[in-house]
Amino acid sequence: MDDGARDGRALSGRAADAGHGGGPEVAEAGAGRVRGRNRRDSLRAVRSLRVSPQFRLLWISSVCFFGGVWTQTMILGWMVFELTGSAFLLALFTTFRFAPLLLGPFWGMLSDRFDRRRLVILANVLALAAIAAVAAIAFAGAAGVGVLMAAGLVLGMAQAPAQPARAALVFDLVGRDNLSNANALNALAMSASQMVGPAIGGALIGVLGAPAALALSSAWYAVALTALWLMRATTAGIAAHHESPWRMIVGGFAAIGRSPVALSVMLITLFANMLLWPVFQSFMPVFAEQILGMDAAGLGMMLTCAGVGGMIGSLTIAMLGEVRGQGAIFAGGTILWGVLWALFALSREPWLSFLLLGGIGLASAPFVIYQTTLLLMVTPSRAQGRAMGVQELAIGITPVAAAGLGIIAQSAGVAATTFFCGLILVACVAVVVVAVPELARYRAGDALE
Repeated sequence: MDDGARDGRALSGRAADAGHGGGPEVAEAGAGRVRGRNRRDSLRAVRSLRVSPQFRLLWISSVCFFGGVWTQTMILGWMVFELTGSAFLLALFTTFRFAPLLLGPFWGMLSDRFDRRRLVILANVLALAAIAAVAAIAFAGAAGVGVLMAAGLVLGMAQAPAQPARAALVFDLVGRDNLSNANALNALAMSASQMVGPAIGGALIGVLGAPAALALSSAWYAVALTALWLMRATTAGIAAHHESPWRMIVGGFAAIGRSPVALSVMLITLFANMLLWPVFQSFMPVFAEQILGMDAAGLGMMLTCAGVGGMIGSLTIAMLGEVRGQGAIFAGGTILWGVLWALFALSREPWLSFLLLGGIGLASAPFVIYQTTLLLMVTPSRAQGRAMGVQELAIGITPVAAAGLGIIAQSAGVAATTFFCGLILVACVAVVVVAVPELARYRAGDALE
């Protein structure tokens, strides 16, 4: 018998053993491997939470902190409108609430200069103290418009400095290998808090009244502070800086300017926050009532569809992990996002609008997640906080842009304004991709630009 025949008979014998005499043990071992692989696949979406206990604590604190922020933004806005009945003053409150984002480069400089964990703790303490004080004033019946505007400003002053520190801390804790997964989980938490927080705020107002709702909602920060307190101090990513604060801020812009990928991401972030995020934040009630003929419940369903789509998109990216074509996915997702907004502007059927908003939420996930991931990947660690601060400045342009788009929509109409904003964003992203081919070619793990 030749060697080939013997090998074939041996293989046949092993196959027979697996199917008969040795079957139960072999089959059980194989099933165990399959179960283990399936379990690993199902846990891929939360990999960064499993491998980094410190990130797990940071993530819990972020969920609770932003849950509190969105809950209280809703309650304070309700109090302003209930007190004044003025849409203008409600819009002014929103401006006060988000104005501190425009100081993003300064907050980013602090994040690179000082201990990031302590900065986040201080932000939590500030938010807790401010909300407790306003709740006490409201119980006393002295919460006038000025107090509520100041509360919105202080709430923004607590959120804005914490965001660059939180984003840079994620890189410090999980590294490059799990960064996309961690940012996707953060985006998932943000989407959930924006959906759940206002709903909780509304329920608390209905049951307890606004002052009690405000006081009770401060419990969010107590949980967030507990999680941060349990974190170990880390000096990762913090380098000794001997420059003046002003030179550090300038250096943050320079770090972005030296990287074609970082610069292109920042430009796309700026375009998106000038053109489409203002539409989502300002025009949705108009679409619901005047264009689609729906009531407040319909508006809630519209926002829920977008939120669910965003959560599905974030979960999908979390499961994918560090895929290679992050730059192309970022640009392509943003282009699809603009196209879907243009189609939504043309829709006059509620069911179609619901589907499109689900797609809009889904397509927004690559933009939201990879804008942060790419910036952290291609920015030197000593400048990551400042890069996040410049990103925050680009995001902070949204309330200003909303005023400009509101003026345009007053004469051109909300649907036409949204349609052209979607198409303009598509064109802007396409120009950036053509002008900066490094963005579409960027792969996870590439060296710093």
